[in-house]
Amino acid sequence: MIHNRTSFQFDVAPSSGVPIYRQLMDQVQAEVSGGRLRPGDLLPSVREVARRLQINPMTVSKAYSKLETLGVVELVRGQGMRVCAPVAWGAVHERQTQLRPLLEQAVARAYQLALTKAQVWAVLAPLLEDLDDE
Repeated sequence: MIHNRTSFQFDVAPSSGVPIYRQLMDQVQAEVSGGRLRPGDLLPSVREVARRLQINPMTVSKAYSKLETLGVVELVRGQGMRVCAPVAWGAVHERQTQLRPLLEQAVARAYQLALTKAQVWAVLAPLLEDLDDE
C-alpha cells in the first residue's frame, strides 16, 4: 500500500534553547499522539524539511533516526519515513508527559519576566480556547 506524503509542516524556533532535532521529534510525536499523523502517513523528506526550514539536512536526519529508534516511524525503501501504528503515544498520560517540559519552560520564562499567575493565565486562556475550536 502506497501512502501520500502528508501536508505536515514543521516549525522551529532556533532561539528557544531546545535543539532543533528535538523540536522536530517533539512535533512528530505530538502530531502522532493527537491523531493528526496517522499510521502509514509519510513524513516530508529530509531534503524538503531542511530546504524549507533552512537547516542542515543532518539535523532532520538525526531527528528521523531517533524517531525510528523510538518506534514512532519506520524507513520504507523508496518511499521515506512512515508513521508506525501508535503503541503508547495515544494515551492521555503520555501526551501530558510530552507536554510537561514545554509548560515547565513557559513557567520558568514567566517567572523570569516577573509575571503573576493571573497574568500568565491571561495569555494561556485564549490559547486554550483556540485549542477547543480545532
